[in-house]
Amino acid sequence: MILIFGGTTEGRKAAAALEEAGKTFYYSTRGNGQEIDLVHGIRTTGEMDADAIVDFCNKKGVALIIDAAHPFAKNLHKNIVEAARRIALPVIRYERQYPPHDNDLVWCKDYADAAEQMEMHGVERLLALTGVQTIGSLKSFWLRHHTWFRILHRDSSVEMAQRHGFPKENLTFYDDEPTAEMIKKLQPDAIITKESGTSGGFTEKVEAARKAGISVFVVQRPTIDAEQVNLVKVNGPHGMRLKTQEILPDFYELKTGITTGTCATAAAVAALTRQNVVSVRIPDGEDIEVRISALGKNSATVTKTAGDDPDITDGLDIVAKVETYPADNEQKGERQNGTRQSYIDIEGGEGVGTVTLPGLGLPIGSAAINETPQQMIRRNVLPLLPKGMSATVTISVPQGRETGTRTFNPRIGVVGGISIIGTSGIVKPFSSEAWINSIRKEMSVGLQASKAESSKQEIQIVINSGAKSEHFMRKLYPKLPEQAFIHYGNFIGETITIAKELGVTKLAMGVMIGKAVKLAEGRLDTHSHKTTMNIAFVQEMLNESGVKKDIGGINMARQLWSILTPEEMQRLEKTIIEHCHEHCDPLLPDGKIDITLISENITK
Repeated sequence: MILIFGGTTEGRKAAAALEEAGKTFYYSTRGNGQEIDLVHGIRTTGEMDADAIVDFCNKKGVALIIDAAHPFAKNLHKNIVEAARRIALPVIRYERQYPPHDNDLVWCKDYADAAEQMEMHGVERLLALTGVQTIGSLKSFWLRHHTWFRILHRDSSVEMAQRHGFPKENLTFYDDEPTAEMIKKLQPDAIITKESGTSGGFTEKVEAARKAGISVFVVQRPTIDAEQVNLVKVNGPHGMRLKTQEILPDFYELKTGITTGTCATAAAVAALTRQNVVSVRIPDGEDIEVRISALGKNSATVTKTAGDDPDITDGLDIVAKVETYPADNEQKGERQNGTRQSYIDIEGGEGVGTVTLPGLGLPIGSAAINETPQQMIRRNVLPLLPKGMSATVTISVPQGRETGTRTFNPRIGVVGGISIIGTSGIVKPFSSEAWINSIRKEMSVGLQASKAESSKQEIQIVINSGAKSEHFMRKLYPKLPEQAFIHYGNFIGETITIAKELGVTKLAMGVMIGKAVKLAEGRLDTHSHKTTMNIAFVQEMLNESGVKKDIGGINMARQLWSILTPEEMQRLEKTIIEHCHEHCDPLLPDGKIDITLISENITK
């Protein structure tokens, strides 16, 4: 059994990640303020000290605690650590993602220090964005200086402020107006905020103050001594799930893994840092830990783990060799103040395929290392380089040449090895009935959340192939809650059938063109292991659209956007969508499906 301490955005994400397992867990909050839809999770409320946590864990058979509480819930964090120490329980601390400590901000260790710092800087007019609970902590300052507090617009918060003697006319509320507008109206000398992380709106507050040219005082998040406890830290759902799999191997029926791009990035980081476990930032900003299989003189090896996905690259060694040299000795990168900036050149070694045909978004003759892995390598390795140094990172896969012959790579023009790929950095298992069941669980939660948001929503559920298509679809349906966006992976038919079973009547689907041309032919499972693009069928759809153009030379569907005129592509898109409807609509006979065709960069 797992116990989450939540009440935060991180708590909600942790619960969603555990819901995927389809097993019971507990979700604890101090009060009922946070609304959260749980299918398998059991909600429990009320404050718990260390004794109460120990008692709860013993009675409920808790084997793992996930601490996703607010970063400033200092007493709760201490109680969790103390309880875990007493009964030898592992703890996963689900932390927020925090921006760096920029030097133009005034960092304060606590509220007393903040009051002193603001006095020293001569602040006379202050907008406090630290919440109603901090009014008492800053009383020594606001008694002497004109101060406004922004608080939640509820009676209990107003009553708490008045109990401290704070003037009601100086209260502002979160739902009144954005921070920038509030600063413009009140004209404070400074704002004070907590180091609340990206999910706490920290960046938005700081940027508003910077734009107004006023000072920013930041109360740093507290740290908790946890030396005697088995505690690991994560800052996102993927890292939390990977750690949960490691601690409780039987909790998830299907295990997630990491992409070859993440492996390559981790190996490059380890080649520089000489560490056996490294932290890698994946595209969504989350940091995950990766274990290194071997360290060489200036290289490192990571063994690819695909979890339970039927990935042919599972178990392959991904090797990164890093060679550094002075930045001025090479011709790449931009000059700044007369000095050439550090640059990372990425090359493919043995076992990494070579691009021989257009359509992959990579130059012909280059290594088959996709754009996202290249960005990951640069973003993770550049900060590690000594000042004024550049580097060449060479990725190789000792068994890649033979493995590549057993993939579809030769058909799309990648020869001599495998591709280094991955858009999210994480491999999710799209391989069995258990994963389809997880779609059912997620959609059940999403439908409840969508209905709770508004009964008048035009669309109830949005299904997407993955992160990229979801990014587009969120822009089209910004009012839908995040739980309403479901990844179907490759199981389009199964997902629509589940929607029917759950009573969804208004469904939207975002589909990338590679999957769309397969779906248009009636392939309701679009996994590349089972089906590839049928060029003859695409040619038939072109003819049906009245477009007289031979596409026999293409190997990737996305090439269509570059070889057809906008008018021709528009006609083909209409035909593709019509064929997709032919196969999808019968699966939702009592509902409506809106299908959006998505290119690499443009929503169609």
